[in-house]
Amino acid sequence: MRQAPELVGTLLAHARVRAPPPEDVAVLERLLQETLASAHTRWSGDALPPELFMRHLAERLPEASPESPLSPLLGQLALEELYLACACVHGVAGATEAFEQHYLSKLPGLLAYLKHPPALMDDVCQVTRVKLLVRMPEEEPRIKDYTGRGALLSWVRVTAIRVSIKLSAADKPAPEEDVGAVLDALPAPGSNAELELIRQSHQAEFQRAVREAFSTLSPDERHLLRLYCFDRLSTTELGALLRVNQSTVSRWLKSARQTVYSETRRLLRERLGLSTQGFESFLAVLGSQLDVSISQLFGDGGGPPRG
Repeated sequence: MRQAPELVGTLLAHARVRAPPPEDVAVLERLLQETLASAHTRWSGDALPPELFMRHLAERLPEASPESPLSPLLGQLALEELYLACACVHGVAGATEAFEQHYLSKLPGLLAYLKHPPALMDDVCQVTRVKLLVRMPEEEPRIKDYTGRGALLSWVRVTAIRVSIKLSAADKPAPEEDVGAVLDALPAPGSNAELELIRQSHQAEFQRAVREAFSTLSPDERHLLRLYCFDRLSTTELGALLRVNQSTVSRWLKSARQTVYSETRRLLRERLGLSTQGFESFLAVLGSQLDVSISQLFGDGGGPPRG
């Protein structure tokens, strides 16, 4: 442990508050030392370097005037839980395991009132884990956003509820008019009057075909497309979630999209009775919009995320 007054000095170097009077420095130093020792004992694992925690803590002090005393500001924070969050951000050994044991493992019980099917509850917990703990190329893990003002478990629960809302919405069939809106937005076929007539006349057939084609996918494939098209997870995030590399996720996505396209093509060809040339041109137009159409099945107005 650092000896007085190093912890207070490090904290003040990064905080916008006035230095405490000399008689309070020793008290604050002792508080910070005890916090470090207690948090290390509580969460086990390797010790978080004190300098990292002091910087992390300084950045999350409640807003106050530069003349505000330091002790009341520290008193507003859940210091030991902030320690764990900081340890997770910096990848300290044992921190992620402690977070999963003491917080993520409690989510099924905390969210039981939502009465989710087991598969959906598992999805909610796993997506929450990725968002909070996994570092992406251009994004820090969301656990970094925890400010310590309030219980960490409550903060994690709110994050999981937001994930749950999105995934629950993805399970609900989109209204027919949503897919129709996508079809209306398809590029006009120019001067080809036959294709324009096809586009206007067969929207309902296309909607049904896409839905039926999507239903032929395996549960894992539907789950993958839902996370990619609706929850907008990138292939990097999906790889972390599914514990495979990014190229494997890309291959799975390509296969699932091809299955939907091929089955949609087969169903339409059976039902529309178009000329060969007209049918091929029609599918060329629709094929370019397949990802958007899948997104609309989940009620999402946007396109897929970047890989």
